[in-house]
Amino acid sequence: MRGPGVAAAALLALLVPATGLGAGAAVCDVPPSSRFDCGPERLLVREGCEARGCCYVPAGPGPGPPWCFFPRGYRSYRAENVTATGSGYAARLRRVAASFLPGDVGCLRLDVLLETPARLRFTLRDAARQRYEVPLDTPRVSGRVATTLYGVQINEEPFGLVVYRQRGGQVLLNTTVAPLFFADQFLQISTSLPSHFISGLGEHLTPLVLDTAWTRITLWNRDMAPMPQVNLYGSHPFYLGMEDDGSAHGVFLLNSNAMDVLLQPSPALTWRTTGGILDFYVFLGPDPKSVVRQYLDVVGFPFMPPYWGLGFHLCRWGYSSTDITRQVVANMSAARFPQDVQWNDLDYADAKRDFTFNKRSFKDYPEMVRDFHRRGLRYIMIVDPGISSSGPPGTYKPYDEGLKRGVFIRNATGQPLIGKVWPGPTVFPDFTNPETREWWHDMVKDFHDQVPFDGMWIDMNEPSNFVEGSQDGCPSNNLEHPPYVPGVFGGRLQAGTICASSQQYLSSHYNLHSLYGLTEAIASHDALLRVRGTRPFIISRSTFAGHGRYAGHWTGDVGSDWEQLYYSIPEVLLFNLFGVPLVGADICGFAGDTSEELCVRWTQLGTFYPFMRNHNDHGARPQEPYAFSPAAQAAMRTALHLRYSLLPFLYTLFHRAHSVGETVARPLFLEFPQDRNTWAVDRQLMWGAGLLITPVLEAGQTKVSGYFPAGTWYSLAGDSAIHSKGQWILLPAPLDTINVHVRAGHILPLQEPAFNTAESRKKGMALVVALTPGGFARGDLFWDDGESWQSFERGDYTELLLLATHGAVLSQLLRASAHLDGVLLEAVTVLGVTSPPQQVLANGALVDDFSYRSDTQVLRVPVSLPMWEQFVINWS
Repeated sequence: MRGPGVAAAALLALLVPATGLGAGAAVCDVPPSSRFDCGPERLLVREGCEARGCCYVPAGPGPGPPWCFFPRGYRSYRAENVTATGSGYAARLRRVAASFLPGDVGCLRLDVLLETPARLRFTLRDAARQRYEVPLDTPRVSGRVATTLYGVQINEEPFGLVVYRQRGGQVLLNTTVAPLFFADQFLQISTSLPSHFISGLGEHLTPLVLDTAWTRITLWNRDMAPMPQVNLYGSHPFYLGMEDDGSAHGVFLLNSNAMDVLLQPSPALTWRTTGGILDFYVFLGPDPKSVVRQYLDVVGFPFMPPYWGLGFHLCRWGYSSTDITRQVVANMSAARFPQDVQWNDLDYADAKRDFTFNKRSFKDYPEMVRDFHRRGLRYIMIVDPGISSSGPPGTYKPYDEGLKRGVFIRNATGQPLIGKVWPGPTVFPDFTNPETREWWHDMVKDFHDQVPFDGMWIDMNEPSNFVEGSQDGCPSNNLEHPPYVPGVFGGRLQAGTICASSQQYLSSHYNLHSLYGLTEAIASHDALLRVRGTRPFIISRSTFAGHGRYAGHWTGDVGSDWEQLYYSIPEVLLFNLFGVPLVGADICGFAGDTSEELCVRWTQLGTFYPFMRNHNDHGARPQEPYAFSPAAQAAMRTALHLRYSLLPFLYTLFHRAHSVGETVARPLFLEFPQDRNTWAVDRQLMWGAGLLITPVLEAGQTKVSGYFPAGTWYSLAGDSAIHSKGQWILLPAPLDTINVHVRAGHILPLQEPAFNTAESRKKGMALVVALTPGGFARGDLFWDDGESWQSFERGDYTELLLLATHGAVLSQLLRASAHLDGVLLEAVTVLGVTSPPQQVLANGALVDDFSYRSDTQVLRVPVSLPMWEQFVINWS
């Protein structure tokens, strides 16, 4: 522990004295790009603006600098008695001038916590009373770390916090750029940004890099078919910023209220939220991979999916009977397409009610699911949160039982709030209530006892509502009509959802709304684990920070068009940064008619979504793989075989995500942060560090341009190599081809594909070894039974380290179990062997039938070696 003298000296360095600028001395010569809006809640004319002590300078039409903006040194809070604490620093902030918003909080408590060398947390709370805080389980840290990558300064008046890198002094956050606001329903804090590269702040239809030219980003979960500039299904108040030297940092605001985040070209960012507290985490990286891991240290590492969940999933709204659903599976198999999971949309349910099935069109439903199981398939059906409330008492157990147990969200008068979703009038379970989680488990168990489904698809959980607020409207109060409404689609908080003032177990819906999907995912994860005893598989539409611990995500009701095909890449990459690696878009598009070419290209890209599902709207043209011409089917079959052959590699990436907080699908800049050309690349993606995918995203194209960072890249097929200096390269891409390249230095474990993973897991394995010019490569393989709960945590798995060096490829067993028994290594392909080998040995025995091509420098070695024992293959 540092002595009191040292702490006092540190505090003196920490404090920056007051500037002495009063409103009278304030100046308005602020450059346009650095102006912060002084009229956030309404448009002000000059008179109203100057009455607030602000500057008024009209600018042109369209998005641009605010006309009414804060002068330099605008008075808000003053920091007083800054003291060193056991975990960092604390101070009191006193409001020195009334703000223009109702419910000002006059006295705040600032806590600065030095949690880890690379993680700083600071909170601003009402010093006098407890306010709502997000009930997310975050690490509790006692004490402070001695050495940090960051330094902190506290500006006394006007109050501000500056966070900078100890090494080099780069400022990451500087909240002195604009005044702090902390009123009951309006909290605002601004900061400078070290560069224009900022990514995150989901969920939106957006490129990977956000536009800092006066952009407003709204977070408030909404049932909304993806379109640009609109708040969508999830809220992830986290961003990753790159700095000019290739370093990276991240910022997470742990706040679940409706919020706007404003970006401006200075560059700067303003957080503007409507409740709760300001609870910030700053992650110092210093590289972008470390930033993501540090963020996941706070919100939780991703869950490990079952192996079958990484196979191909097929669904559509409109499989209106068991006969039709069975026929789809039969058609897939007859056309020789791999498939692991068959899904049903609401068609299966009786009158669209949860936990029921239609006794006419789905009369043999339980038997159908058992038949699928006998064929090695799995089955998933949709479950919506809205529970039908209109049946006579005693006719619908989920509602009767829920009513009795008090599990539904209540309106202002204390009665269950009634909205309207697919079954008609509905009530909404309150998943923040422990009793609701028990009731949900009981309903899941009752239904599973009848229909042995394997996973859950939870939809409509923003929650979506077809009437605004409720069937009786919403009361007129400050929760429904707050002083500031963020830029939510529909203009009112209750638009498309339930009343903000409705009451939940932990707080008002006003505070908890964007957590609805997350709390349902937690309840469903818990229920499935208890009911099935194996790893839960859940795909959810609505998400919040920390969702990836419990479930995956699909990107909702995307349109069947080329633009949405492109946007799916940044969506998948962003959700990997958010710690939700099990993510994908509806292949071929959901809404509207797809085309054959679009569907082929989408299937090729979808092969590299971590979650791969083709899903279609009712009434649209069929888009199952077997619904197209023989040539299109052949191209899709090739893509699906590629997917299935890569599953051991993909599964190992998911293990790395689950155990150490890595990404599965990742943007190029995560691997190559020093190469600025990679920062904005979002028409390509990587799997792990070793595989680069360059899809065709436009109609009528048979060539595609991709960026290749400096180094050697081999085509996965082994027929060509690219030696890049860091450049764009035009690749041939006929309709039957997706370009996939292996990065030199990596070894990929592959497996012979089959019609489902139950079969493919028994097949022979192969290695693709991509040598660096120095002849080195490495890789790994994680293998277990594919579905047992916590097999890694219990040590029940096999892990291999794969190494290539000095003309040899060898495996090292880091951990052994029986799960790989019987699986043989059958082929090793070595890319980048510069001279013809004279002889090849496998575990010391001569291999006669190896082949070598000097034009492509590819060595192919057929072998038959047990994967469960260490092996060595060398050539000389």
